[in-house]
Amino acid sequence: MASVPPDSRTTRWLRRRPDGPPPHEEPVRRPRFDRPPPAGNDWYGAPPQTGGPPPQQPPARTWPQEAPGRAFPPALPASPGPPARPEGGRRDRRLRGGRPRRRLVGRVVRMLAAVAVVQALVVLSLRWVDPPTTAFMLANPEGAVQESVPVEHVSRNFLAAVIAHEDAELPYRSGAFDWDALWSRAQAHLAGEEDPSGSTIPQQMAKNLFLNQELSAWRKAVEAGLAVELAAFVDDRRMLELYVNYAQFGPTIYGVCAAGWYYFDSPPSELSPAQAVQLVGLLPSPGHVRRAPGGGMDFEVDDGMGWLSRSHVVNAQNRVPRHLDRLGFTPVEDAGVEGLASDQEPSGDDCSTPPQEVTDLIAAEGTA
Repeated sequence: MASVPPDSRTTRWLRRRPDGPPPHEEPVRRPRFDRPPPAGNDWYGAPPQTGGPPPQQPPARTWPQEAPGRAFPPALPASPGPPARPEGGRRDRRLRGGRPRRRLVGRVVRMLAAVAVVQALVVLSLRWVDPPTTAFMLANPEGAVQESVPVEHVSRNFLAAVIAHEDAELPYRSGAFDWDALWSRAQAHLAGEEDPSGSTIPQQMAKNLFLNQELSAWRKAVEAGLAVELAAFVDDRRMLELYVNYAQFGPTIYGVCAAGWYYFDSPPSELSPAQAVQLVGLLPSPGHVRRAPGGGMDFEVDDGMGWLSRSHVVNAQNRVPRHLDRLGFTPVEDAGVEGLASDQEPSGDDCSTPPQEVTDLIAAEGTA
């Protein structure tokens, strides 16, 4: 029978352990770095001696002394970050240009949105609030004389003349203007031709309140947008009231209240058809006229342009009375103004007495 050598894994427990305690092993001395080394730096043994001259020992390194309030050993320098990407990389371009550009676009969009909201609130407030001034009045270097009056206290002769002369479709049109007429006006303007129809009352109000007299396509486009917004928020009655109170009737005269007293010594509720036609004739060119001595209009002005204002007044005298005879006060009633001015109860804002500024202006001109 063949003998099989024993498996060391199964006979390990049979092995005889050596007698006596285990040999003593010298503990390994490891350098410590949580405090300065002792003098002489004897943690390390001498190098083995070999033939030849002994090697030169480097000078002993002086360790910094531990100072109060400072950790020892000193902190290691920060490890360098990842290598910088080459200039012009896609990620680098996104970081350098994309994010600032997006932030700028976001700021511009937020600013435009805020302006649009504020502007919409201003237009909406016009349904109830009479603005203290307008862009046209602020741009007048000679100043402005103006006082508001409710439309019910304005002569129906004057209101009917305004509608007939400036915007006959105001009570019957949906919106600020007719788009076909606007396109025809734009083509005429680009071709340098005469305006075939003229601005509607909402367009004129948008220009008077917010813009200037610059004749440019950009201003016309902004005017059209503001007019659409104005017509959406303000009804026809209020639109007519704003127009007759802020339209210009002289170099410094704004509104029918000041105009009636300045030219005819009359409150706006008592304007006759002839006086109303003369006033609406001033609307296309109000800057070249003054009060005549004793009342009326004088076109002999210093700038020599009185003929322009006079021509518009004569044109109105030739055209408007026919509309008044044919339609009467029907357009005024269709715009939402009912009754007559003489039927209204007196109120503190009916302009039944001349504004003090008008009285002072007449006295300064010496045309009382």
